[in-house]
Amino acid sequence: MTTKTFTNSDAVIFSSNKKWEELIDDKVFVNVLLSDVLEKYIQKQRWFAGKSSQLKYIELSEYFKIQQDGEIYFGLLLEVNFKEAFYHHYFIPIAFTSDASITPESKILSISLNNQKGFIVDAIYLASFRKVVYDRISTALPVDKTPVQYHKTESFNFPLYESSKFIGVEQSNTSIIYNDAFILKFFRRIYADKNPDYEMSRFLSDKTAFKNTPPYLGSINIIDSDNINITIGLMQKLVPNNGDAWEYFLKEIHKIFLNIDLKKISLKDLPDVEMFERLKIEEISPQIIDWVGLHLLNKVKLLAKRTAEMHAALGSEFAETSFTPTRFNGDYSVWLKNRLTYQFQNRLSLAENNLHTLEGYSLQLAKEFLEQKNEIRKRLVNFDWTKFKGERIRIHGDYHLGQILVQDDDFCILDFEGEPESSIRDRKVKQPPLKDVAGLFRSFHYAIYATIFNHQKEYEKNQEAVFDYGELLYKYMIAVFMETYVETTKNANLHIGYRNERIFLLKYCLLEKAIYELGYELNSRPKWTIIPLKGIANIMNS
Repeated sequence: MTTKTFTNSDAVIFSSNKKWEELIDDKVFVNVLLSDVLEKYIQKQRWFAGKSSQLKYIELSEYFKIQQDGEIYFGLLLEVNFKEAFYHHYFIPIAFTSDASITPESKILSISLNNQKGFIVDAIYLASFRKVVYDRISTALPVDKTPVQYHKTESFNFPLYESSKFIGVEQSNTSIIYNDAFILKFFRRIYADKNPDYEMSRFLSDKTAFKNTPPYLGSINIIDSDNINITIGLMQKLVPNNGDAWEYFLKEIHKIFLNIDLKKISLKDLPDVEMFERLKIEEISPQIIDWVGLHLLNKVKLLAKRTAEMHAALGSEFAETSFTPTRFNGDYSVWLKNRLTYQFQNRLSLAENNLHTLEGYSLQLAKEFLEQKNEIRKRLVNFDWTKFKGERIRIHGDYHLGQILVQDDDFCILDFEGEPESSIRDRKVKQPPLKDVAGLFRSFHYAIYATIFNHQKEYEKNQEAVFDYGELLYKYMIAVFMETYVETTKNANLHIGYRNERIFLLKYCLLEKAIYELGYELNSRPKWTIIPLKGIANIMNS
């Protein structure tokens, strides 16, 4: 028998004479868990991607056991339906515990089973669950009567479990550190297919010599009732680092802006450089070197080399068709234009509806964006694939400074999951590698403007004057990057197109990325809307 009551605080309390392992088959329990409990619980989670939409109802798509030596946990695959007529899938492992000292954020509901009071919790918060998962991956033995598949790389032998710690929640996943040496990423939002992060990480580790990404060690996949492989976990080596490249570049760019006042540098005395021109560091004028210094430029050069090596590795496969380089064609052109014109229309509506939140230079740029809408739309549909000679490959897809770790004198590239707004199918479409390059350039642009926003009171010049210095710095960072990137890809026989093709693709992809960014900024940070709007203006006026 199962009963439920509601306390004055509206917390749901269950009482049942069933055993924990039987409870998931109780329809009353499942219905109330889905409608009265999980609807509230998941909307509070950082990994829940539907916060701007209205939740309609939740269904239990699949469930499975994760067990060992009498310990039983359930993995729930939830289908979350929204009133706007779309749905997401999420993964939550649950457990029953009578330990009252567990963290409040892990508690899903209070429950009494066979007169034993306790809680149903998100199992990732429990060390016992984390140990079971580690043991399963480290042995990778088949488990009877379960759709769960554990895998480990054959060349690595896991040591015995010593410790695990929950390190917090990211945008679409939750990470766990094991033995201070390995990291397991649980994917919370899941897709009816292998996760791109799993595919790309395993490919780079198993099939290429690229060393600047965390080595793949193992994974957890589910074979669902439709015989579809769903990735729910990715195990990698923990990479020692000094933080991400975003924070690193913010600090370095701040030093460069301080030099303007410190060294009395006048913008009119600094030589300009054409956008996308290639420059060796030794070709840069002494005035620019005096202002910017060699340190940042050498870091940009190294990052270009690592980016090119990543793309060369991803374009080196000719047997596995999902990674084999391919040419541009009509199907890709149609897919691209449909996707971008839909996204552009969405951003136009957002801009029109949010003009009242903007002021000053941001408002001026937003009005220019709306006035140029027809010209921008023409740019997006002006994609003649027959003129391109370069290759399309699997790319990172969401490449920016926050996805790169700084390691003393090197960089390590992470998180190949792809663009959060894209479908799983779209994330696996082969794209020009210059789309990743454009993503990184947009991140450079963001880092420059974020530095100005964060430190404006420390600079003597007014904000718009500092913007002008920032735009010049941006062009020199691009020039140094392009020189090394093009040379490295050429030496690796990765075909990214000739000069005019490269410039066209970079402009096209920069416009695409800036339009994509505009949606986030209009919804979340109106003050920062100036960054994508300035990026759009730069391309349209070039």
